[in-house]
Amino acid sequence: MANVVFLWHMHQPYYVDPAARVATMPWVRLHAVKGYLDMISVIEDFPHVRANFNLTPVLLLQIRELTEGRIRDLWLDWARMPAVALDDETKFALLENFFKIHWDNLVKPFPRYWELLNKRGLTFYRDDVRRGLRYFSTQEFLDLQTWFNLAWCGYTAEQLYPELTVLKRKGRNFTEEEKQRVLDIHLEILGSLIGKYRAAEERGQVELTTTPFFHPILPLIYDSSFAERSLPGRKFPQRFSWPEDAAAQLTLAVEQHAGLFGKAPRGLWPSEGSIAPELIPLMQRSGLEYFCSDEENLFNSLKRDPAYQGRAIDHLELFQGWRVAHDGAAVNAVFREKPLSDFIGFMAAKNDPQAAATHLLFHLRHIAELVPKDTGVIPLILDGENAWETFADGGEGFLRAVYAGIENDSGRLHSCTIEDYLRHHPPRKQLTTLHTGSWIGSNFDIWIGEEEENRAWNLLGEARTFLQQKIDAGTLTPAQHATALREIYAAEGSDWFWWYGPDFSTDNDALFDSLFRQHLRNVYTLCGAVAPAALDVPISARRTVPLYSVPERLISPSLDGGESFFDWLGAGSYSPGSEQGAMYRAERLVSRIQFGNNEDTIFIRVDLRKRAVAELIVQFHQPVEHQVSIPLAEAKGTVVQTGIPLAELGLNGDPSVAFQIKVIQHGIELECYPESAPIQFPLLGQDFALRNWIV
Repeated sequence: MANVVFLWHMHQPYYVDPAARVATMPWVRLHAVKGYLDMISVIEDFPHVRANFNLTPVLLLQIRELTEGRIRDLWLDWARMPAVALDDETKFALLENFFKIHWDNLVKPFPRYWELLNKRGLTFYRDDVRRGLRYFSTQEFLDLQTWFNLAWCGYTAEQLYPELTVLKRKGRNFTEEEKQRVLDIHLEILGSLIGKYRAAEERGQVELTTTPFFHPILPLIYDSSFAERSLPGRKFPQRFSWPEDAAAQLTLAVEQHAGLFGKAPRGLWPSEGSIAPELIPLMQRSGLEYFCSDEENLFNSLKRDPAYQGRAIDHLELFQGWRVAHDGAAVNAVFREKPLSDFIGFMAAKNDPQAAATHLLFHLRHIAELVPKDTGVIPLILDGENAWETFADGGEGFLRAVYAGIENDSGRLHSCTIEDYLRHHPPRKQLTTLHTGSWIGSNFDIWIGEEEENRAWNLLGEARTFLQQKIDAGTLTPAQHATALREIYAAEGSDWFWWYGPDFSTDNDALFDSLFRQHLRNVYTLCGAVAPAALDVPISARRTVPLYSVPERLISPSLDGGESFFDWLGAGSYSPGSEQGAMYRAERLVSRIQFGNNEDTIFIRVDLRKRAVAELIVQFHQPVEHQVSIPLAEAKGTVVQTGIPLAELGLNGDPSVAFQIKVIQHGIELECYPESAPIQFPLLGQDFALRNWIV
């Protein structure tokens, strides 16, 4: 029997404009009425299932500030405004922002909402939308205000408030009173959440853990030069080294947690699983008994551990607790099982809920047969909020099937919290050479080392040094001292650096950039100084990185393994990962996809990172829905190539093809490339070579 532990991580960045005291983004409130409420409610129906919920302090802070009226929610203000009184700027804001929701699951199923989106345009062109404002009636704006907030309400909200279901069925011609009721329900749910999570912990069904307060990458706050350990040779910013800030981020987290839930947290999910040995004494001094990180950090630690030198590292080492020691201090640790955690977060939604649950349970039982009886642990650690929008039913069917499967299989799978597991099975092994890295790539590449990221770190370092000089000079009042430090701590959050650089992009890059620089400006203002002009200059560059390149010439590659360099020269190309947003996907099987055509055939090449027992499905969406299966057993090394006759697709002069590549194993979709919109490219015609012939 193996112990299965879930850690559902709930986090939102600090969206609050500190000067205006306005939450510039609504995601704390909107995730509250969906994922946060659903997750704590579903588990109540499975009394023998245990789980950890990691509620970040900055998320809890915003919940409190919103429910206590200490900050305003800008998007709630837009929704509250009577439709008849909307000015053009607010109308434009509604059309720009009130479709920022999963279209397939939360817009298309509702005819009126889908109608409004199509009227606005599936692609948002600012000038066209501004010119089209006059074509939207007052009732259409009222329906849009209502639908955006109504669609976000999850299955538990509908159970608790049946009137929400009635309104969804009504569909259109909402009244101001109905709209206001939806928004009132949002705030009622938001105000109930902390109590619900506290009650679940008090009855012993869940354990609540924490994260450094403003979600910083704690090793980089302690000393940014730690990044060199896993990224040697990279160009880094001026050294940022404030161990006292790292300690404060932990202390503030523990203090707020204890005040809200009646007892201090025992466990820590370090922001993005980021660890370094120097943090162990800080954790111990904060009263934290254990931390969690990723399996890759464990294996990199073992590679450097003297006890494992010259030995192959068995993957089964993962499924146990560890004692981690450094500089006379020690805490416990568990490390997340990556593939199954990622399956839940990224691929379960693409399959039938029962089939996805069966797949997960099968692999959990298989691991249970391999690990020591009763003492083995399988840590499933992942984002507990963003994934549920991608499930047609909000994830309810999948979660219920997984929880029921574990509850009904007590002979092989035992559900417990991490604290319970470590109390009953104290670690027998110790790590003395802890690796420095995050759960993403086992390094800090996402947050430091690129030009924009480095500039942000330098501005943060200058502000922190300026503040310390003022503190040392004794010229600040206690209030100035505390408030300015709070601004520094907020600016140390990882979320700003997540969006800097080429790794990730969002429609709100400029907003995140502005908030970061506002926190730093406030440090100078609070100290009675003028902020440097450099803080008025945006850090984020406006950039549009194409998801893939289209073919530039006709190709006729050899498919018999005797290919040459020139076979795929000029083909279209897609590299997985370039479309990533708020969630990071690791461990992809596919490294590159190339594609193109000649007069009668479409050619597709898939480069794999490793051989695997699975099959590839080429899923065509245009000109017709059509599937082509390719068993990976036919791959030559790590390269899969295929040619599909145009006639097989029924092409009659249609110049465009759209397709995705899916990785299927035992009937379960494990990966999809690209994840959302398909690759679409124009077929090159027979006269292309002549029209583009050059000497």
